[in-house]
Amino acid sequence: MPDPARPSTETVPRLPPLNALRAFDAVARHRSFRGASEELRVSPQAVSQQIRHLEEALGVMLFIRRARAVDPTEAALVLARHVRAGLGEFAEGVRQVSRSPVRARININVSPYFASHFLLARIGAFRATLPGIDLRLTTMVEMPEFDRDDIDASVQWGYGEWRGVEAVRLVSDPKVICATPAIAARIGSAADLAHEVLLEPVRDGSFWAPVLAFLGVDTPLGAARMVFHEAATTRQATLEGLGVGLLSEAHAREDIAAGKLVAPLGDALADLPEAQVPGFYLVLPRRRHPPAPVLAFRNWILAQDWSSPARV
Repeated sequence: MPDPARPSTETVPRLPPLNALRAFDAVARHRSFRGASEELRVSPQAVSQQIRHLEEALGVMLFIRRARAVDPTEAALVLARHVRAGLGEFAEGVRQVSRSPVRARININVSPYFASHFLLARIGAFRATLPGIDLRLTTMVEMPEFDRDDIDASVQWGYGEWRGVEAVRLVSDPKVICATPAIAARIGSAADLAHEVLLEPVRDGSFWAPVLAFLGVDTPLGAARMVFHEAATTRQATLEGLGVGLLSEAHAREDIAAGKLVAPLGDALADLPEAQVPGFYLVLPRRRHPPAPVLAFRNWILAQDWSSPARV
């Protein structure tokens, strides 16, 4: 007579290997073998093999393979909910038994412009994915020293040429040459910029150089410039008529529509080579095993569409 305390093996299906379920969970979330492989730190081929073995074991197709992504089938959508919940239970059980502390803090530094115009309106969506997270946000313009400043991730404005870090462009920051109507009246061609005060939003004085070279203006950047710490001050200085500014497109459109500024050279920078167009980059220290909250933030921010600011 069967023992009522012991479940019958005839009613309990044999579970697939845990590694296959972890691979399935990662692919279901990323909709990509490559994205799953980066999270699991194995090759895309290894992830694909795990999924194929899982499909064979279950006797169902889980993903429809496409050129650059995969689409989950109805069976995969059902399975994904249970696998995600199950893995979460496993992790919680291990934590309770081992009494290992879970790192529930992430320190992020963000460019002030990106924070105010892009991130702050959307960061709540990230917090919702990790409701117990202690999120600490700073807004330094300078690149942090990750270990010294205790920073896990940063969003920096620049050209992505930093050494010793992982840098991924989130969105480009194309510029428009702007001036007050009075100053713009003196600018009939790019050559006239040589006679105007040029407003620099970065301290190293390199912002205007590629722009002038692209426009064919052969003039050194000497005393006829003013340097500011960040973009908001540069914009205000342009509005005050202190010189000619390079403003982000969103600000330029707003100020031009209001009649406060003019783009004397129109869209002259529309064809500026991509390498010379600054942008906002997710920057991470090169670590083999980043903490789970940092990895979650990386995956979340890279999955967002930052092409339009949340506010101007």
